[in-house]
Amino acid sequence: MSLTNAALGDKDSALKEYERADALSARAGDLMDVSATRGPVLLLLQLMLGENSGAISTLTRLLQTPYGSGPLYVLYDTPITPALLRLDPVWDPLRADPAFQKLCEQKQP
Repeated sequence: MSLTNAALGDKDSALKEYERADALSARAGDLMDVSATRGPVLLLLQLMLGENSGAISTLTRLLQTPYGSGPLYVLYDTPITPALLRLDPVWDPLRADPAFQKLCEQKQP
């Protein structure tokens, strides 16, 4: 629901729905690492809402953690890598940011 609200341009509702889902997941005893599911969803939400600094912060964490990419590369369940950051046009809104450029230059562990 949060991604739908973001696509419709309703930033407040998108963030509220994400926080609600995150809280419900935590209450339900979801022991999955935040990066496994919520990290990629949060990243996509931040990209859609133009929250570039938040997206770069989330990307930094995801590049250091093994996980499936969730909604970003769902067909392949491919994690985000520096190579994908350099090649995929989905990251175009972040390209001018020096912190993003630094992430693109990282070596994969």
